[in-house]
Amino acid sequence: MAEPANLLARPADELAARRTGMAFQRTRMSADRTLMSVMRTSLSLIGFGFTIFQFFQKLKDAGTIHHDNAPRRFGTALVVLGVALLIGGIGYHVAYMRDLRRTRKDMREQGLVHAETTFPISLSLIVAVLLLLLGLLAIMSMSFGTGPLE
Repeated sequence: MAEPANLLARPADELAARRTGMAFQRTRMSADRTLMSVMRTSLSLIGFGFTIFQFFQKLKDAGTIHHDNAPRRFGTALVVLGVALLIGGIGYHVAYMRDLRRTRKDMREQGLVHAETTFPISLSLIVAVLLLLLGLLAIMSMSFGTGPLE
């Protein structure tokens, strides 16, 4: 394998390697934005579902209504859908970032990019996992009537 310095001896090659490195960073940030849009949709579903569930629970507790099964099930279904969407989004993000890192490493070994900066752990991914835990707590609270959200 040739040394990266030999492959990037010409100014045009050096410029191309730097542009490719920046393209990797833009792609990483794009993946984060995609995960954030999944999080936004999941949060909407989880929040709306939990609100519907709690609203009808309070009406039943107050004696205003006697049959609240359908709205409560709908609220629970929205929360479960939000959690499922989030699980899928997190899985896709992790798989995509692994593939991107692998491609970047291969190109680094071939001397096609510098890869001097690292890909830090995604803050969006950390928040997505925390939102997932919150959604799971909401499901536990809705299903069993226990937990910190009850």
